[in-house]
Amino acid sequence: MVTIGIKPPQQHVGIAALREIWAIADDAGFDGCWVFDHLAPMGPDRTGDVFDGWTLLAAMAEATKHVRIGCLVSGATNRHPGTFAKIAATVDHLSGGRLDVGLGAGGDAVTDAMMGTPTPSPVERVERLAETCEILSLLWTRPVTDYPGTHYTLTGARSDPKPRQPKPPLWLGSSGEKLGLRVVAQHADVWLNAALPGTEVTELQRLSRVLDEHCAAVGRDPATVRRAAQFRLPSDADSAVRLARSHVEAGFTELVLMPTGRDDVVTASEAAAKLLPRLRELG
Repeated sequence: MVTIGIKPPQQHVGIAALREIWAIADDAGFDGCWVFDHLAPMGPDRTGDVFDGWTLLAAMAEATKHVRIGCLVSGATNRHPGTFAKIAATVDHLSGGRLDVGLGAGGDAVTDAMMGTPTPSPVERVERLAETCEILSLLWTRPVTDYPGTHYTLTGARSDPKPRQPKPPLWLGSSGEKLGLRVVAQHADVWLNAALPGTEVTELQRLSRVLDEHCAAVGRDPATVRRAAQFRLPSDADSAVRLARSHVEAGFTELVLMPTGRDDVVTASEAAAKLLPRLRELG
């Protein structure tokens, strides 16, 4: 089965437009509606308005009824795992159990520099990602958690209420061949390739095979890790369908469409919704 989500930009756009897009996603029948987790706009020009992802998710939970919601992806170093567990559980309750949790190793040198926050090494960021995955699972499922980690230590930690779902699906974004994909193999329900949108499908396939090897090494069936790809949606409908088909044929069953258009993302999202019936045929 192929699922299709939409990830509109939350930068250089107003709240009214975002509300329109959420309604489009809900009414059209998209499987997911996503935000990102950055303090500054993404792209070559990192200036201008950008809204906080998790605050938007709380609003999106109330504004929608059917579509699943989530963040692709939250940087594991952006928040303490205990704080993150509480935020995610709250949004899951607000949405009635429709939250998917996306996580990555994080690291944004631009915003770290301007905010005066440390930028851990790539190895440390991946280690923190792994510990965060373990801590989330414990806090969401156990009455009391003790966790003696390298980077995080929890003692008699309680996190209530638990999520509305037994455990929100965990989407992990990584393209790190040695360490990152091993964490994916150990913890992810869904792997989101962290390569830049527009990366050739053949490269995504190669990284998917690396993930298969890590799954074998940790004793996990690779088929239990669903594969997700996000890509910018061409304006031409036929080109968009061909691009989506190429990802599905490469084994990616979770498609995240990124409508483009700084000036009118509502119109771009409407175009994506009109394309949805054709994309459903791919699955």
